Amino acid sequence: MTEEVRKIFESSGALLEGHFLLTSGRHSPIYWEKFHVLQNPFYTQKLCHLISQHYQNQGAQVVVGPTTGGIIIAYEVARQLGIRSLFADRGSEGREFRPGSGLDPGTKTLIVDDILTTGKSVREVIQLVERYGGDIIGIGVLVDRSEKDLGLGRPIFSCLRSPTVTYSPDNCPLCDRGIPLTRPGGEVIQPSQA
Repeated sequence: MTEEVRKIFESSGALLEGHFLLTSGRHSPIYWEKFHVLQNPFYTQKLCHLISQHYQNQGAQVVVGPTTGGIIIAYEVARQLGIRSLFADRGSEGREFRPGSGLDPGTKTLIVDDILTTGKSVREVIQLVERYGGDIIGIGVLVDRSEKDLGLGRPIFSCLRSPTVTYSPDNCPLCDRGIPLTRPGGEVIQPSQA
């Protein structure tokens, strides 16, 4: 299945090579442009099916994902499991649920996201669910590109595990070679501007 998942990303043009500024602030020679995959309902359904199958017998009552890509994944995984979905938006105090939505204490919660690199978004969602007293049963992601164990303290299922090197901006060999840096969305900036 790993090869099939990789082919989905490659055939949709989502696996990019170059010099990229990640949302974590780190630099990488590889960028996983998940929206090239998520804009295709067939691919989205297929990948989310892998996550929903993995967690189908674990009693999840809600699926929560961070904005933006996580919303699509949370909705589709929840649809396949026959449960509700929520999304964790950015707020002034970290992640938050929209007014009128939230969790009851003890709610069995599955957290999902698109690409796992440093775990920042997932950590924020974990903190939000814990504030509500939710019971996190696991984490599901499309691609786990992390280089090491992120210490999230929860079981993680990924449709594809593909460790990908990242660099600190002040210790980036791609910057040293003068390769133009690209922000997600296509904006090219000079490495010194990152």
